[in-house]
Amino acid sequence: MNLEEEIKKSVALLKKGKIILYPTDTIWGIGCDATNSKAVQRIYKIKGRSESKSMIILLESEEKIGRYVEDVPPIAYDLIANSASPLTIVYPRAKNLAKNLIAPDGSIAIRIVKGRFGSPVMKELDRPLVSTSANVSGQPTAPFFHQISNEIIESVDYVVEAFRERVRAVKPSTIIKLEENGKFTVIRP
Repeated sequence: MNLEEEIKKSVALLKKGKIILYPTDTIWGIGCDATNSKAVQRIYKIKGRSESKSMIILLESEEKIGRYVEDVPPIAYDLIANSASPLTIVYPRAKNLAKNLIAPDGSIAIRIVKGRFGSPVMKELDRPLVSTSANVSGQPTAPFFHQISNEIIESVDYVVEAFRERVRAVKPSTIIKLEENGKFTVIRP
């Protein structure tokens, strides 16, 4: 299956509320439509993760942040534009997302991705994707596809075929928590 077919198949499944295992701009992730609370609930169950531990969402464009955050502090755009590596920003006052995806304090973590798989999927879906590491909560993260456990692979609805052989030095994204007043704190360098 070529990349274009993979994208179409993944979008069709995501629209039906399915869970996919897919390559992100950092590591392999478990994902679903971030506006579908039943699909989000399934990911929490797959990971054995408490709903009080929010997951991040991916968007293909910073112009879409305002769809999911009440008030985007202008500094967010500067941080994104000047980041040399993948950057996840935790924003206050999330909106238009599955309620069980939003943290108890009302925040949501968002990363803008430009990857060859994720970006076209989100553009076609016209919704953000949940992205959480492809491991059971508390277990080590699998940086490469071949390290993902069979338990995870068998629990999702579809495993993307593209980029399974990709090997590169990957570190998780930097995480910054942004306050409404524009002040921010680095959570994970």
